[in-house]
Amino acid sequence: MDINELIAIVKKKIEKEIVVENIKIEDKSFLHKNHPGNEKNKYHLKILIDSKELKKMNKIESNKKIYKLLGEELKNFIHSIQIILS
Repeated sequence: MDINELIAIVKKKIEKEIVVENIKIEDKSFLHKNHPGNEKNKYHLKILIDSKELKKMNKIESNKKIYKLLGEELKNFIHSIQIILS
């Protein structure tokens, strides 16, 4: 899977299950290029989400919700994920 496909899937899954006012997903894979354990075709995503629904939750609850939605992608295609709520 290439990065553009992954970003589209992640965005679609989040928007389907969470009320989102705005979402931006960035590829930050270059940050892990020389890290031990970094695998080819595993990506680092930075997800910026503007969501009143998630802002009502504490940070742990909101992150758990997103991690649960992206379980398959985290297992197979995502090396690291950064979630920023606004």
